[in-house]
Amino acid sequence: MKDKFERHKQPWTPAEIDKLHTLAKKGMPLKSIAKALTRSEESVKARAKADSLPIAKLH
Repeated sequence: MKDKFERHKQPWTPAEIDKLHTLAKKGMPLKSIAKALTRSEESVKARAKADSLPIAKLH
């Protein structure tokens, strides 16, 4: 079962964007970044793509 996210379609705050950039640069996997930001993986992936950020993939 997927985790429930109460913050559906919330706009990204500058602090969240900053944290996303920091975590992505450290090479954290998508799942960990999503958990750290309390956002869905889809949301994090979309934002990273919009900001041209590479996200480490777990295989």
